[in-house]
Parts: sequence; structure tokens; C-alpha cells
Amino acid sequence: MQKLQKMQKMQKMQKMQKMQKKRAAMTSNPFTPSFGSVPAHMAGREPIVHELVSALDNGVGDPNLTTIISGARGTGKTALLAHLADLAIARGWIAVNVSALPGMLEEVVQQAWKSSEHLVAPDTALKLKGICIPSVAEISFDEAIAPSPTWRIRMGELFDALSATDTGLLLTVDEVREDLDEMVQLASAFQHFVREGRKAALFMAGLPSHVSALLQNKSVSFLRRANYYEIGTVDDWEIEHAMRLTIEDGGRTAQPDALAKAVEVTAGFPYMMQLVGYRAWNESPDSETLSLADVEAGAHGARNDMQRKIFDTTFRELSKGDVRFLATMLEDDGPSELADIAARLGKKSNYASEYKRRLIEQGVLADCGQGYLRIDIPLFKDYLRERLG
Repeated sequence: MQKLQKMQKMQKMQKMQKMQKKRAAMTSNPFTPSFGSVPAHMAGREPIVHELVSALDNGVGDPNLTTIISGARGTGKTALLAHLADLAIARGWIAVNVSALPGMLEEVVQQAWKSSEHLVAPDTALKLKGICIPSVAEISFDEAIAPSPTWRIRMGELFDALSATDTGLLLTVDEVREDLDEMVQLASAFQHFVREGRKAALFMAGLPSHVSALLQNKSVSFLRRANYYEIGTVDDWEIEHAMRLTIEDGGRTAQPDALAKAVEVTAGFPYMMQLVGYRAWNESPDSETLSLADVEAGAHGARNDMQRKIFDTTFRELSKGDVRFLATMLEDDGPSELADIAARLGKKSNYASEYKRRLIEQGVLADCGQGYLRIDIPLFKDYLRERLG
């Protein structure tokens, strides 16, 4: 009898522990809408990841080791770079991640040496000058070796040290800018690393307008031969697959109508997917299932987040002419014809074509072919309608 009671008590405790573990997993939100966070499942980017990881595995000589990723805000450029850096590290590479800001070259050097200190000696050290032994032993040292005169030479010393262990170095640069001298210096020096057969990779990402302007710089013309991806929205089935797996990873499920609604309001936007999932999850974190009500409430908060973090910023960067151009497109439910836009503006076609080019470079418009254009940022058309009345 006592043995049976003891067994029943143990089973009860195990059941309670299992329930507590499941509850703990359920209360941990698996969605990651914070800037630069790597999502648990990256919707729609598998082909890019596969190709670039293969380049890292192939090593020196693979043309994809120099890659540029272009896309509008919210398409997941930063998260994709971070994911690729993690995968590179898992394959034995050193990864250095910076944004295109003043001081980035020095940050690259310092990050690179720090990340590789388990493999190579640091680039500065005390050098033994000599030993003098009078009545008392005296030891003197030279001052630390002065840094090499140029960034390229300093990086060359690092590559020399890494080559002894056959270790590669991946540089990821986010938010590329054509107006930053250091950005041009880095790109210019990197072509020499490639020519010298260094085990090096350069993955960059930025808004279409900045990427386009950088590629026009004659000092870094070799970048025009780099591997290039223009990323945008993701197919609904890929959003659905990634959301379902993320929810299941968190120990919950989603009702079919809830998942369908989440896919609908996401509109193929990776960042919106994280926002909707995050807010829907928090509506009833103790429930085993995400309901339609959870998603509808989460979608409302996600739209507010999108407006504040993506749409308002994009709108502020538009010129008055850009806004007038886009306003004429609000009359159309689907894509707009360039000839109709020019007519509505009361301008000639070459005038409309100039604004078309500008807005495509900014990642706001997409060319649908045969003279048609569409606003390429999901939900931005609705935002413009509300803002412009």
C-alpha cells in the first residue's frame, strides 16, 4: 500500500513538473521584433542563406563571398546579416559586424583581433629590448609596437596571423552609406584582400537608394560585380510556415483561422510577422492556443508599431514631389500606370519617370513591367491614405 502511494505521489509530482515546464515554455514569447534580433525561423530567405553558407564552405575564390543585400525597411536585412554571421562562426570563421558609421574601420580592427585572440597573438605587445645586469638586474622594454600606418596593412597582418590556422574572416556591414569615406575605404581595400587570396568575406546590406549610390562610386567599381540580392516581401505560405513553427517552438498551437488572419495582416512583411506574432502571443500567454481574438488584438498593436517605426520614418524622407507622385497612386486599388500618374500630375512623362526612379531606389516603389508601378512597402498605401486624407 505504501509503495503504491509513493508511486502515485511520484507520478503526481512528475505531472506537475511537466505542467510547470510547459507553462514556463508557453510564457516565453518566441517572436523577436526587436531590431537586429535573429528570428527562430527566417521566412523566405532560405535560398539566400543556402547560397552564402555554401560560399563560406567553398572559401577563397567563391564569387558570392562578396555580397550586397538591398531592401526596404522591415524586410529583415539586419536580421539576415546577423544570422549569416552566426552561421559563419559555427563553421569556424571569425565574424565582425558593424554599421556604416564614423569610426567603423577602427571598430573592425579591434573587433577582429578580440574575436580571434583565441587563435592568434594580439597585434600589439611588449617587445623585449635588452637585459642589463650591474649590481641589481634591470630589465627594460620598448614601448608597444606602433600600429601599422594604414588600415589595409593592419588588416593584412591579421589575415597573415589567421592564415596559420586556415581561419576566414567575415565582415558584415549594415546600413551602407555612399557618403561615408570609411565605407568607400573598406570596400576599396577589400578588393585587394580578394586579389591577394585572403580567406575573407564581405556581406553588406542597405536601403536601395544608398546601395545604388555606393555602386555608382568609381572608387569601388568592383562592387558592381558582387553578388546582389534585392529582398522584399515573402510569400504567404512561407510566412504561414515560419509562424506556425515559431508558435510550436514556444509550446503552443494556433487555431487555423487565427493563423490565416496572422498571415493576412502580415502582408508578406518579415518585420510585421514578428510584430503580429509577438503581440498576439502576449494577449493570452497562459493559453495553450492562439485564438483569432488574440491575433486581431495583436494586429492592431502591430500596425501602430509599424507606423511609428517604419512608415513615419519613410514618410519623413520623402520630398514634396515624392509625396505628390505617391498621392496620385492612391486612386488605384492595384498597380498604377506611369502614363496615368503623369496625367494626374499634369506633367510630361520624363518628369514622372524621374520620380519613379527616385522612389524605386528608395525601396518605396516596384516596377511591375509594361509601364505599371506598385507601392512596394506592405500597408504603406493604407498609411498614405490615412495621412493624406
